[in-house]
Amino acid sequence: MVADARSVHTRRWAVALKDKGIDVMLYSIFPSQDSFFQEHSIKLYVFDLFTYKSMSGLKSRISWLARHRDAVRNLKSVIACESPDILHAHYATSSGLISALTGFHPFIISVWGSDVYEFPYQSLINRLTVKYIFKSADRVLSTSHIMARQAMLFTSKTILVTPFGVDIGLFRKINGGTKHPFVIGNVKALSGKYGIDVLIRSFRLIRDKNPGLDCRLVIVGDGPCGDEYRRLVSELGMDDYVTFTGRVPNDKLPEYYNSFSVAVSLSDSESFGVVAVEAMACECPVIVSDADGFKEVVEDGVTGFIVPRRNPEAAAYAVQKFIDNPELAAKMGKAGRERVCGLYNWDDNVTSMIGIYSGIYDGGRS
Repeated sequence: MVADARSVHTRRWAVALKDKGIDVMLYSIFPSQDSFFQEHSIKLYVFDLFTYKSMSGLKSRISWLARHRDAVRNLKSVIACESPDILHAHYATSSGLISALTGFHPFIISVWGSDVYEFPYQSLINRLTVKYIFKSADRVLSTSHIMARQAMLFTSKTILVTPFGVDIGLFRKINGGTKHPFVIGNVKALSGKYGIDVLIRSFRLIRDKNPGLDCRLVIVGDGPCGDEYRRLVSELGMDDYVTFTGRVPNDKLPEYYNSFSVAVSLSDSESFGVVAVEAMACECPVIVSDADGFKEVVEDGVTGFIVPRRNPEAAAYAVQKFIDNPELAAKMGKAGRERVCGLYNWDDNVTSMIGIYSGIYDGGRS
C-alpha cells in the first residue's frame, strides 16, 4: 500500500487486510507520529516527500522535481526488497504518481475525493497527471458511485466501487431511552470545507426557537479552524452550550454517536459520507448537506434529512422536526441501521477488496 500513514482510513484498510491474511506493507509519503503500525506488526516505510513546501519560488519547483524523483527511486528499492504481488496506491496525486512512475504491475489506484474533484482543475498539468496515473493503473477504485462518475471524466476505464463502510459490531446502538439533554453532534475535522461554522449558526437559531429546551452542541474533532469556531461560539453567546471535545480515537466514536439525539454534518463537499454511515450504524438519525457523498449514503426522509449547503436556516428547520417529534428519530435511526448493514458492512467491503486483489493477481488486468 502506498498511502498516508497518518490517515485513519489507511490504518483501517491496512489492519483489516492483515486480519484477513493479506501480507501488508505500507509506504507513506508522510511521517507517522506514533507506533500504530509497529503495534499491529505491519511493516512501514516512510519517505518524507513534502519537505519542498517550506521553500518558495524556483527553489520550490526544483525541489518538487527532485523529491518526487527520489521518492520514485526509493519506492522502487522497497519494491525490489519486498517483491509485492500488488501495488495499491491510495489517492491519485503524489502517492498515485510515484507509484505509476515505478512501472510496477499489477497497479491499483483508489481515488479519495479532492484528487478528482479539485486537483485536476487547478491546472492543465494536474489534469494530464491524473489521466496518466489512471492510464498506468490496472484497476481504478472509488469509495462511492458518485465519485466514480467524477473520476470517469479522466479515464475510459471501468471504475469499481469499494465502499468505506463501518464495523457494525463496533458502531451500534449501545443504550436506549430518551436522551437528555437534546444533543446535536458533529464528527469532523475542524476545517473550513466541513461547514461547522454553518452548524454553529444553525444551533443559535435552534436555541432561539426553543428557549425552554436543554439543547447542546458537541463538536468532535480538531483542525486548523478550531480557534475560529470557538470565537464564533463566543460571539454568539453560546460558550455554555457548545463543547469541543478535540480529537477522539475511532473506537471511541460510537460512545459519542450514542449520546447524540441527531448527528449533523453540513460539509461543502464530501466524496463519501463515512460520518453519516457511522451515525446511522449507531441508530442515530442524521441531517446532512446535499454534498455528493452524503446524497449517496443518506436516504432523504427515511434515514435522515438532506438540506442545502451553506444554509443554517434549512439545517435548523430539519433539527426542529426531531425536537417536535422524538418518535421520528427512533424510526429513522432503525432505518439507518438497516441501510448500513445492507450496504456498508465493513467486513463485506474488505471481502470485496480482497476479491479485486484475487482477480488482478490471477491475471485479470484491464
